[in-house]
Amino acid sequence: MDEKITPCLDDEQFRRLLDFLGLSWQGYRKVRRGVKKRVVRHMQALGCRNLQAYLACLQGSVEAREENERAMAVSISRFFRDRKLWEILEKEVLPELIQAVRGPLSVWSCGCAGGEEVYSLKILWHRLGLSVGGLPELRVTATDLQAHNLERAREALYLPSSLKEVPEGLRRTCFQEVHGGRAFRLQPWLMDGITWLECDVFSGPPGSGFHIILLRNNLLTYYRPDRAEPVLSRILCALSPGGLLVIGSHEKLPFPLPDFTPHPVAPFVFRKSRAPL
Repeated sequence: MDEKITPCLDDEQFRRLLDFLGLSWQGYRKVRRGVKKRVVRHMQALGCRNLQAYLACLQGSVEAREENERAMAVSISRFFRDRKLWEILEKEVLPELIQAVRGPLSVWSCGCAGGEEVYSLKILWHRLGLSVGGLPELRVTATDLQAHNLERAREALYLPSSLKEVPEGLRRTCFQEVHGGRAFRLQPWLMDGITWLECDVFSGPPGSGFHIILLRNNLLTYYRPDRAEPVLSRILCALSPGGLLVIGSHEKLPFPLPDFTPHPVAPFVFRKSRAPL
């Protein structure tokens, strides 16, 4: 019987792996425990006794590299995460876009995880419709590297902890209690107008002419600037003139954006040139 392989991956080795992959220690520092466990399981599945053998496998196998990317992926989300952003979107940003955009409003949610961000936007859009009326059609493209995240998003079933930022009135209107209140399912009428796509951000945007691109807490958090910069440049090209780039509230851009103006209240929201939409 073969001896059971028990590879070790301490912090120093994990940092070496991050460097090899072009990833950021600062981004992974707080979430490294769970990621390391997934990587070790992958190492075991490949029969790698140490990091050197694992890196050799990643260099020599596209399949191993793809599985590693899935192991390194971090999905942390909840409805209306970063509450300040959603308040600014509802009160200032979206009303301005509604006045400026002719025709459907197009949004790309990059790294949509289990759909919480996308459905937060849909709920916000619903509430705006009640107060403003006459809204244009909202078209959302939601992408994620993880197929199981997209499956969970389509199912739209969430634990109460994911809804802790949802006001009670909206919880009653937009969700159905299931399993005796142990979970909540989004109302079906909020699921329309969404295209779910399995997509790696490094493969390029899933289209162009977006009025809003939600690029929060993924590319700029987990990748080193030298890897993030060329990807971000392609993403910015997919944004319509006058459109908005939204990054995480604790993220920073890897380079200056001369054609973009930060929002006066929300410095993590950037408007592309003042050309009309």
